[in-house]
Order: sequence, then structure tokens, then C-alpha cells
Amino acid sequence: SRVKGTAFHPKRPWILASLHNGSIQLWDYRMGTLLDRFEEHEGPVRGISFHPTQELFVSGGDDYKVKVWNYRTRRCIFTLQGHLDYVRTVYFHPEQPWIISASDDQTIRIWNWQSRQCIAVLTGHNHYVMCAQFHPTDDLVVSACLDQTVRVWDISGLRRKSAAGAQPMMGDPLSSQRLNTQGDFFNVTDVVVKFVLEGHTRGVNWATFHPTMPLILSCGDDRQVKIWRMNESRAWEVDTCRGHYNNVNSALFHPKRELILSDSEDKTIRVWDTTRRTLLQTFRRDQDRFWCMNAHPELNLFAAGHDNGLIVFKLERERPASAIHQNSLLYVKDSQVRLHDFTSANDAPMVSIRTAPAGQYLPPPRTMSFNPAEKAVLLTSDAEGGSYELYNLPRQVNGQVSDSAQARRGAGSCAIWTGRNRFAVLDKAAQQILIKDLTNQTTKTIKPPVT
Repeated sequence: SRVKGTAFHPKRPWILASLHNGSIQLWDYRMGTLLDRFEEHEGPVRGISFHPTQELFVSGGDDYKVKVWNYRTRRCIFTLQGHLDYVRTVYFHPEQPWIISASDDQTIRIWNWQSRQCIAVLTGHNHYVMCAQFHPTDDLVVSACLDQTVRVWDISGLRRKSAAGAQPMMGDPLSSQRLNTQGDFFNVTDVVVKFVLEGHTRGVNWATFHPTMPLILSCGDDRQVKIWRMNESRAWEVDTCRGHYNNVNSALFHPKRELILSDSEDKTIRVWDTTRRTLLQTFRRDQDRFWCMNAHPELNLFAAGHDNGLIVFKLERERPASAIHQNSLLYVKDSQVRLHDFTSANDAPMVSIRTAPAGQYLPPPRTMSFNPAEKAVLLTSDAEGGSYELYNLPRQVNGQVSDSAQARRGAGSCAIWTGRNRFAVLDKAAQQILIKDLTNQTTKTIKPPVT
């Protein structure tokens, strides 16, 4: 049940998994239930992708075939044939009726899935092409290859030819340099190599564009994750993230935060700071190597495939820690505890909370407990294996923000108020509950009857 590829549905709570045993599975990730199986490939299925708007998905496998499926009718509509070796990845274009496929035959093919024909063959790599993807908005393609290079291709000629209504030319299947009438008119070939990025010392397994910035991310068998920047005339290496101790199989930019996620055969997923290039978090599995990873196109969700299945996870919850008292809502936003008055709709900051030191990651508070008598809040987070912080709020709401230096802290997986001047802290490691006073001193220890 090794998962070699995953794909989120853009709207429904579904995820596709392409398996090494030749099966494609459709799961409801909220319920954790298997909805359907698709079994027409012969051999491992490596590439999988949903269409952004239509009821379609595409798959590619070791049988050299690219298959387009309708998930509503639960059948394969047609098969695109032309690759001469394993197909590694397949993706739909965000706007055009195109599919891009990367293969061990050292080529990348672009297909028109409406006419069911190959409209371009990209040659130039001299080893297995492990990955090829369209840019989310520009007429570009990025590819990663075991020849240790990342290539960026300009496909604007292909778009112009498509807009002009030219028919695809099915000549020599391994030639990308052919010119047709439309190409002569624009004095360009359909697809040209824009940049060749060299810097990896082993084969490159993955390359992807940043969703909004002119950045490229790549990773490979040299155990490194590299960040590249590009402009109209050139592309260059910005920095390298080092820390994995086995082949890095995929990496991606966080869609909304300055973070990078990577997964590896060293059985870890690592989270990096994009600006400082520092390691923030590491998630480990005991037995399973990771093979693929992708992000939901809209939600704060990620999926990673490993030797025995897949995991769907969030880096942090969207709902902030909060507490309601009478007509007021206390909540955490932008490293502050804020007070919202439901009656007047006034919203004001109350106190600053602890922020992460430079180059480090601090999980946001998970829960809040409010003491109206003492105007104090307890915030619990997963930082440092579980910790709490006690903040005193100002008596008057005047827009002045109190300093977080006055906070009292301690270890514990949960903290709540039990009285006007007492709060309880759950110490999971010692299997006990600590009763503390406002000075954070332990006044009583309770051993729960059931552990």
C-alpha cells in the first residue's frame, strides 16, 4: 500500500492516492473512509491529479500510459499513449485544456485532453525526468531530472499557437524542435528552454514554483532542498536547506506563509523558514519512508504519502484560542490578546504575548481560560512539549498594550482556572494535576484516580 502520489479535490473533502500496487484510491479525508477504487493501470501508479473545475482526474504509471478518468461515472474515459518508459508525474494546466507528463524516457509531454493528442514533446534532459509542473499563472514549466538539473521552459509559443487555433503536428515523437506554420509566423518554436539550473550534486527528484513569487524549490538525492530565484533574463541559486539524511523526494512552498515543507526517505517531514532557511520543525514516522507530498489548493491542509498509506495534516489550527465572558470575546491575534465588545463592536489589544526568537518556530496558543475576577488569562500551547502562560490584563480598555515580560510560564499540556486565585495544570508526563496560585507556585498536587 505504498503511496507514490496524492491529490486533493479543490472543493470536496476528497483525496486521491496512487499506489505502488497499481491501484488508485479515492478517500474522504474528513471521515477517513475509502470511497472508491480505480484499477486499470498495469503496475505502479506514480502520478495523480484532479482537474481544477471538471469532474476529471488524470493518472500516470509504469505501464507508460496517461489515463484520464471521470470520477462521477467511475470509469477511464481515454488513455494517452506515447511515452516509452515509466510516467512519473501528471498535472492539468490551471486554464488550458492541457496535461503535462514527465517520464523515464527522458521527455516531458504536453497533451490536449480535449483533442486527445500530444501537442508538444520537451527534450533536453538526459536521464529520467522525475517531475514536471505548469506555473500557476505564467507560461512556464519547471522540470526535475536525475541528470542533476532543473529546467525552466517557456511555453508561450504553445499558448499563442493554441489561441490561434492551430492543429497539433504529430511528426517525430522525440523531436521538440520542429517548426510548423504557426511557429514560423511567430519565429519561435512551441517550447524553448529558458533556464538550466545546476547546483545539485545528485539526481533531482522534485521541482516546483512558488504560487506568487519568482521562486523555484527543488530537492534530490543529495539530501538538499534548494531555493532558486528567477527574473526575465536569468535564474540563480539563493540558498540551500540541509538537514535530511536520506533522499529528499518532494518539497513545496506553504501557500500562505513563508515556510517550506519537505519529505524524505529518512522517514521525516521537515518545516523550514523560507526567509532564514532554518529548520523549524521535524515530524517523524518510525517505520515509513515518505515518497510524495502536496498542499490543498485552498485550505490549510497537506498530505504526504509513505510506505503504508498517507497522512493528511495541518501545521496549525485556523481557529484562534479564545474565551467568552458576558458581552466580550477575548481572542489571540497577531501575537496579542485582544478584546472584542459585542455591544459596541469595539476591538482593542490588551496584552502582547510571547513571540518566537529569530529563526525559530513557536506554535500558536491552543486554548485560553479567562479569570474575570483577577482579569487574567491562561494560554496553553504545544510549545516545548506543552506549556502554559499566565498574563494579567489591564483593568481599563484604553488601547494601551501590556508587555509580555510580566507573564508567568510553566510546563503542562492544559491549564484552566478553578477559582478566583487558583488554577489547575495537567502534567501528562508525571500523570498528575498541579494546583497553583497567582504567583505560579504549586499549592497542591492531585494524583488522578484513573491514569
